[in-house]
Amino acid sequence: MFARRFLLAVASALMVANSALPSRASAQSPMQDGSRTFVEKLADRAVATLTIKDITEQERARRFRALLTEAFDVPAIARFALGRYWREATEQQRAEYLRLFETMIVATYASRFGEYSGETIRLLDARIDDPKLVTVMSEVFKPGQAPARVDWRVMTDSGSYRVVDVVVEGISMSLTQRNDFAAVIQRTGGAVEGLLVALRDKTKQFE
Repeated sequence: MFARRFLLAVASALMVANSALPSRASAQSPMQDGSRTFVEKLADRAVATLTIKDITEQERARRFRALLTEAFDVPAIARFALGRYWREATEQQRAEYLRLFETMIVATYASRFGEYSGETIRLLDARIDDPKLVTVMSEVFKPGQAPARVDWRVMTDSGSYRVVDVVVEGISMSLTQRNDFAAVIQRTGGAVEGLLVALRDKTKQFE
């Protein structure tokens, strides 16, 4: 429930170390270089701060939330995930939804960083999709498994970078999240309140 594939993919992609940059066949623009460096540093920071075995789960969750809100545009991802229902929600519902969305991610997946088992990432190329959006392509290697293609869609603005989507093996995790939320809303009466009820139940121990 609640787009496990999306969050699992993000956790798996973040839980990487020993990042390696291949030789570049052609010159990259500053925006492409900056986005690649951002993803590389994000992976390194996740390993350095979240995969430590001797910290409490509460501390791991706190560190995960800090990294999540700094490196990912969580409000933009949340709004996209709600789709057309964002326009139908009241201001009060929107505020609660944004808070619950972030808490849901932390509550469901922060502990997974304690299960780090030597995943590595290899950054490939970076593609400019529009004046402020770059896709950084990578492969994630897990011992004993075939590499997984993970593309990071990074929004750039005046030298700052935020992840707005993760595409795993060609599947947009933000779009998957939107479809899952839409299904929950339809099953619970067709209104945003049904999703909020489900999210409250999912996160009540972490509020």
